[in-house]
Amino acid sequence: MEKDAQKSKLTSLDIPALTGGRSGIGLSPAPSRVSVLGRWMAHKLLDLLGDPPLTFVLWNGEKIPSVDKPSIARVHFRDSEVLQKLLVNPALHFGDLYSAGRIEVEGNLVDFLVTVYRAAAASPKFQKLKQAQTRLFNRPRPNELTDSRDNIHHHYDIGNDFYELWLDREAMQYTCAYFPTPDLSLEEAQRAKMDHICRKLRLKPGDRVVEAGCGWGGFAHHMAKHYGVEVRSYNISRQQILYARERAEAAGLEGKVDYVEDDYRNITGEFDVFVSVGMLEHVGREHYQELGDIIHRCLTPTGRGLIHSIGRNKPEPMNAWIEKRIFPGSYPPTLREIMEIFEAHEFSVLDVENLRLHYAKTLEHWLERFNRHAEKIEKSYDRAFVRAWRLYLAGSIAGFTAGTLQLFQVVFTRGDNNDLPWSRAHLYRET
Repeated sequence: MEKDAQKSKLTSLDIPALTGGRSGIGLSPAPSRVSVLGRWMAHKLLDLLGDPPLTFVLWNGEKIPSVDKPSIARVHFRDSEVLQKLLVNPALHFGDLYSAGRIEVEGNLVDFLVTVYRAAAASPKFQKLKQAQTRLFNRPRPNELTDSRDNIHHHYDIGNDFYELWLDREAMQYTCAYFPTPDLSLEEAQRAKMDHICRKLRLKPGDRVVEAGCGWGGFAHHMAKHYGVEVRSYNISRQQILYARERAEAAGLEGKVDYVEDDYRNITGEFDVFVSVGMLEHVGREHYQELGDIIHRCLTPTGRGLIHSIGRNKPEPMNAWIEKRIFPGSYPPTLREIMEIFEAHEFSVLDVENLRLHYAKTLEHWLERFNRHAEKIEKSYDRAFVRAWRLYLAGSIAGFTAGTLQLFQVVFTRGDNNDLPWSRAHLYRET
């Protein structure tokens, strides 16, 4: 990808401090006086979070520690406006200000974020403020047909070469891996994830599979090559579809895998298996019953399906900064909300597995590889872009570690289908 095209993606993040506003990256501003109001705002922010073990360092070097607790990190604020913005809308502005270098974290970034997430979740004051800010400021983008294409383009069409730097080298899986043992490599764990799903679906040669949201095509490729099934995969990211088609042609899988550049709402035909890995987060809750209608329309009487999705334990929007800057239109559902897909057509849920800690480990691999290539990414994009994506990956590790995010795999079939496994032994049988 040309560098000018990559730079245009940075502008599309739409962060004022990155597109002409003040930036603290690489700067050492002259110390200025801290007012009484400035100190009050710093203390107020700690109070809202329930006084977690953090130390705030103000722009003149003055330190404001939490009460009687050893600090796990120091948070440096470069100017007084930072505190004002954090008090007005912390969920959005922390990410913007960190990306722009106006906030710096001294210490382990993931540990800091885990501490903040847990403190915020346990603080009634912060939760009340967050609810008000969500109503006033942090409304998610819609997911109608045209909106969905724009939302997906914003995140996935940054450039295949960017994602190749830090995803697994075999299947380009941008979803949670599966670690039967924690010492697996990322490539091994992503293969294990794909096999784990195939076993849950009990794939057999000749099955017709429809995949809603295929990413770079690695899972469809794996199913066709190793399980002898025919796959039709839908995706609205043009860059991903072109990449997937090239790989399928090179592997001689013509006629076995069909990558369709289209929205999942336009799925047609009849299939033995429906599978969606990492797409439900982009559907929008208002479209869950519509997704259920599509599954009902395309699945055979004995068909089976699996949905793999980031989720939550209670209804809550996606982090405002991630939804606005990184993943527009995203929403992580609860299990109860996921049931809205199944209930209208009386689908039966057969199995639910939560792989939350597997996703934390997956993200640790991604962040390590991302950091290894940070200098190259900065040359292609911008230092602020690197900081934004580092925060996104570290924040995601923190979310799954702190338990504010979950990873659900839900297996289902039609309610009157009795062709069911008697146990879960087939999931763990050696092959």
